[in-house]
Amino acid sequence: MGIFGRKSDDTTARTATLTAATPVGAADLAALTGDYTIDPAHSTIGFVARHAMVTNVKGRFSEFTGSLRLDGTDPARSAASLDVTMDSIDTGSADRDGHLKSADFFRTEEFPTMTFRSTRAQALGGDDYRITGDLTILGVTKPLTIDLEFNGSAKDPFGNERVGFEGKAEILRSEWGLTWNAALETGGVLVSDKIKLNFDISAVRNAG
Repeated sequence: MGIFGRKSDDTTARTATLTAATPVGAADLAALTGDYTIDPAHSTIGFVARHAMVTNVKGRFSEFTGSLRLDGTDPARSAASLDVTMDSIDTGSADRDGHLKSADFFRTEEFPTMTFRSTRAQALGGDDYRITGDLTILGVTKPLTIDLEFNGSAKDPFGNERVGFEGKAEILRSEWGLTWNAALETGGVLVSDKIKLNFDISAVRNAG
């Protein structure tokens, strides 16, 4: 997962506040190399599905763990790993969440975890990057490509060194065996096959 190519800003502006994201110049890239742990309290893994052909339903997973390996010298050697607790799905409706956990969808008792393991990282220029990997849902593994934007680095008031990313991707849920649907009287189906994924990631550098 690349973090490389940001241009340096004025030094005073970069150090004015501990909580502001810090632009990274070419000379500083190597300093960001290391292992990081995703902070779930300050990160979001969300999704958007079309409902009844007329509106979007948004949801998220509230429990997950993950790690990043960032390489400031060679972006292609960067990597990411993510484990999501499927029972933590939250769409703002207990009834809908219960249906999503059931045999019609995620079968969370049988398949409690969704995983992502990166296989390739690319720097696209500027703050834009792309990471490709294996996404496993319901025991089915398919490739997933996530487009990322690097939001900067910072040291928070507690001394943690952080990096931040925003990401987006799209999948067809049917490719992972998520095929349940219901036909509408007016035509179309209740739930879209295409699902939009979004990621807001804050990761803390591991000690040592």
